[in-house]
Amino acid sequence: MSTTDTRRGGSTLGAGQAIWLVAEREIGSKLRSKAFVISTAILFIGALALVIWGGFQAANNSGTPVAVTADAQQYVAQAEGLDVTDVADRAAAEALVKDGEVDAAVVGDSSSPLGFAIIAESSAPTSLMLQLAQVPPVELLAPEEGNAALGYIAAVGFGIVFLLAASLFGGTIAQSVVEEKQTRVVELLISAIPVRSLLAGKVIGNTVLAMGQILILAAIAIIGLTVTDQTALLQGLGAPIAWFAIFFLFGFILLASLFAAAASMVSRQEDIGSTTMPLTMLVMAPYFLVIFFNDNPLVLAIMSYVPFSAPVGMPMRIFLGQAQWWEPLLSIVILMATCVAAILVAARIYENSLLRMGGRVKLSEALAG
Repeated sequence: MSTTDTRRGGSTLGAGQAIWLVAEREIGSKLRSKAFVISTAILFIGALALVIWGGFQAANNSGTPVAVTADAQQYVAQAEGLDVTDVADRAAAEALVKDGEVDAAVVGDSSSPLGFAIIAESSAPTSLMLQLAQVPPVELLAPEEGNAALGYIAAVGFGIVFLLAASLFGGTIAQSVVEEKQTRVVELLISAIPVRSLLAGKVIGNTVLAMGQILILAAIAIIGLTVTDQTALLQGLGAPIAWFAIFFLFGFILLASLFAAAASMVSRQEDIGSTTMPLTMLVMAPYFLVIFFNDNPLVLAIMSYVPFSAPVGMPMRIFLGQAQWWEPLLSIVILMATCVAAILVAARIYENSLLRMGGRVKLSEALAG
């Protein structure tokens, strides 16, 4: 068989059969790996325990602890969900807030048109504001920028799931490509399967596994919140989780293709980091951005349209209610277009580098052929 035939794959299999054959091989090798199965089981058990623990903690909350002065009693008389501590005056209320015994204090305030004010340490409890059904003046004893705990938890959840899944499977794809080059197995594979079918099969097989993990984690979140009777929170998370799964699908295909292409440019496991480091940084960036800027609408808006961070940024904006109905649709179109472009570039690099052994292949050479 000539070199040209080998590179193109002198296969009698159809493209679909060849791709699925490789995908089955990828899925089977992962499911037979004890390390993969054990780590996945630990991930699921930990996620279930965290969701249930958080749900029970919320359910066991007897109410927002507040201190109330005598001249402000009438303003909280009809409010529900409050654990009220009566205090003699404003000074006593401030002392309880500073000591952390209450989350906030409601005191009479003749200068306020509402007749009362809220005193808090660093942020006023949202639940208290909602219970009072109006917006009184808020005095912060120690002002600091912050965000709701629930928003922070959601940011951590979306960020860490994307980071773990993309880095784990991306690294696995890269190692698999280099291992096949080192052992010369790739020469046997492409004698029966076209090079691009080999790439597509690797990407699809790992995408199936990654999406399986994401869907199971989503099911765990739904089960945990249902068991702990957190239906309100479940309703709030439903749409963001669904959008996260959609964005993750295309975002993962984009990254998986690039990881495979980057790995094909080297012939030793020790050299993988030199070509995949930029991709690793792209995977890590959304996690750190959403952790540090989860309360910054501008940063989240930018993240939601950048293809590599959209799988984290857009679901977070949907959860916070910052995204208009058309924004996820526009963002997914941008992500899909970028995904197609990345696949075409990755396929060219992969095809031109896969059979080149020895030193690292330069990116310009891989693109030129």
